[in-house]
Amino acid sequence: MVVTGGGSGIGAALTEGFARQGARVFFLDIAEQASQALKQDLTGCDPPPEFRACDLQNIEALQATLSDINVDHGPIDVLVNNAANDDRHALADVTPAYWDERIGVNLRHLYFAAQAVAPGMRDRGRGVILNLGSISWHLGLPDLSIYETAKAGIEGMTRALARELGTDGVRVVCIVPGNVRTPRQMQWYTPEGEAEIVAAQCLKGRIEPMDVAALALFLASDDARYITGHEYFLDAGWR
Repeated sequence: MVVTGGGSGIGAALTEGFARQGARVFFLDIAEQASQALKQDLTGCDPPPEFRACDLQNIEALQATLSDINVDHGPIDVLVNNAANDDRHALADVTPAYWDERIGVNLRHLYFAAQAVAPGMRDRGRGVILNLGSISWHLGLPDLSIYETAKAGIEGMTRALARELGTDGVRVVCIVPGNVRTPRQMQWYTPEGEAEIVAAQCLKGRIEPMDVAALALFLASDDARYITGHEYFLDAGWR
């Protein structure tokens, strides 16, 4: 299986969660230092996850990386499209170049990663593609207009690909996290802001990266064999 953006944050929890269940995990990331540290931390897993440095905005490099994994280890049975970047931006400041770069980071590579793994999944008559969405566009959060556009598109892409691939036994599902307690997210919030989020949730706790991994493990499993084409919220009842 493959996790994109699997070296830190939610991605690291996904990598660890699947690896500790005995899956052969390949995680792709541009952040080499964090990824190498995660790889070292998980050397005790059987088998240990393997890190592949990859700039997901370079579609040719992404396709080559996925092809190499397929050739060396057989068809990829689970793809977790996790990688994203939620840098803040104001409408007045967005240029066409910045738009293209943000869409490349948050949407474009998901489609082409799915395209790359789909033939192998179709040939085997099974496979799972898990796309990571975001609660942000459901809430209309400020200063994230391109990010929210991309994340809304991921839900539409999930439904379209589920229909296209379903006749061949391939499932496509979207996970929609709420506010997850990662080091990156914590840079945006004061203690007061964090308390406001918790107060708005039905369940009064903080969502952790491993909570997302737990849902992903279920959705990728045979227990979820008839789940496809929809989004599943993990937001403690925030929305």
